[in-house]
Amino acid sequence: MAAARRLVVHGHFYQPPREDPWTGEVPEQPGAAPYHDWNERITAECYEPITAVPGVGPGGTEVNLLEHLSFNMGPTLLSWLEAHRPDVYQRVLDADRRAGRAVAQAYGHAILPLCNERDLRTHVRWGIADFRHRFGRDPEGMWLPETAVSAAVLTVLAEEGIRFTILAPGQIAGTRPLDRPDDPWEPHGHGPHEGLGPDWHGERDPQPLDTSRPLRWRHPRDPSRTVDLVVYDGGLAHALAFARPSGADIVAAVDEVLQGRDGLVAAATDGETFGHHHLGAERDVAEALAVLAPAAGIATPRIVDLLEELPPTREALVRVSAWSCAHGVGRWMSDCGCSTGGGEGWRQAWREPLRNALDLLRDWGIEVFERLGADLYVDPWAARDAYLDLLLGAVSWDEFCAAHVRGDGHRAGVLLDAQRNALLMYTSCGWFFNDLAGIETVQVLRYAARAMDLYRQLGEEPPEGPFLDVLGQARSNDPAHGDGRRIWHEQVLPR
Repeated sequence: MAAARRLVVHGHFYQPPREDPWTGEVPEQPGAAPYHDWNERITAECYEPITAVPGVGPGGTEVNLLEHLSFNMGPTLLSWLEAHRPDVYQRVLDADRRAGRAVAQAYGHAILPLCNERDLRTHVRWGIADFRHRFGRDPEGMWLPETAVSAAVLTVLAEEGIRFTILAPGQIAGTRPLDRPDDPWEPHGHGPHEGLGPDWHGERDPQPLDTSRPLRWRHPRDPSRTVDLVVYDGGLAHALAFARPSGADIVAAVDEVLQGRDGLVAAATDGETFGHHHLGAERDVAEALAVLAPAAGIATPRIVDLLEELPPTREALVRVSAWSCAHGVGRWMSDCGCSTGGGEGWRQAWREPLRNALDLLRDWGIEVFERLGADLYVDPWAARDAYLDLLLGAVSWDEFCAAHVRGDGHRAGVLLDAQRNALLMYTSCGWFFNDLAGIETVQVLRYAARAMDLYRQLGEEPPEGPFLDVLGQARSNDPAHGDGRRIWHEQVLPR
């Protein structure tokens, strides 16, 4: 009997929030010309084409690629599509109704291992609420922004009912047989690890990781709670991102990896690869998944079905890590050496003071939220977790107030919106690129400024002076932009 071969390709579709925090409108972005802004441009190049790929299906039929991909779409992107391209938005929803392949995403694209516990849980709960509202079902999987993971992140996923996530091979620190929990951990990869314990002191050489079967992570205090880990094949994922393999190449990779064995070959890539980064790549992937793989006897299951057909046999530990940083999660907190673009000799020492300044504002805001919230809400943190349902229209203002508000409704709403902006100021794009003056970093600073405005409406005085003292330690690589204080006054406050 031929080996049971399986191929899963996951597309992570995401755009950072681009709206002006004061007006809610996306300003014109000249870099996206001839389109008004980057959302419009990438929709034309990627999101619209993938939902209607002509002539590649059986008998030359049209294919909605989202019926064949495992995929997530970021909540901020879906919000924009719903408002500005409802035709494309509806095709996304229709694809999931037909094939059921969508998974959720943590809401604000923050780097979850760097969040405090409250923010981590709210991002997960908001991601679940957004998915439920749009797709009409509870999510079984969740994409972690930048696949950034830690034991604390997986603990929250398990407690919130998320069944699986997708990781890169280098994020697995160790494995052992599920049915032999007293066995020593077999180490994998290099770099920091969490929880390998006293039975591993580095004397065992790391072993190659078998990605042909999902792994299982167990909750440290309640082993009955688990999260399954689908680990993608690094070679195929790299090819999809950077080399544009043909449909035949994608299918051939399955046999190259499995070498005649039963099992899985998974790949994950930014969904914008298809059409935006590689013109026409959506045709290659659609042909591979809709036609060539089935013809070769290769199944393309939903991940939730895969976990039933090919359940994990090994337990896993993860290292604090992400798919886009070779230094754990350093890219979002330090000058780790990872960056995109920029001039020769540019550095990213600005990342640390940027995060420190935002942490200062966040922590001050927690004290205000709990102090004012004690008189405004039945339970302040429960109200914040439920706030997204109100913003989505899943509940009415009267319903929300009946469940959560016991004080002045207007003040309660202003305080919750200050917290929403405080969450969005940690959007990962603010640290990802090469300079403090980049549009993504200026955007997260605008969320900070908006949060300060809202706190002032409540009669509070934000610590803008101490905030700017810390932010001023961050310097742009371009002397024309100066330091964080100057960027605040010239590019943030004028909005």
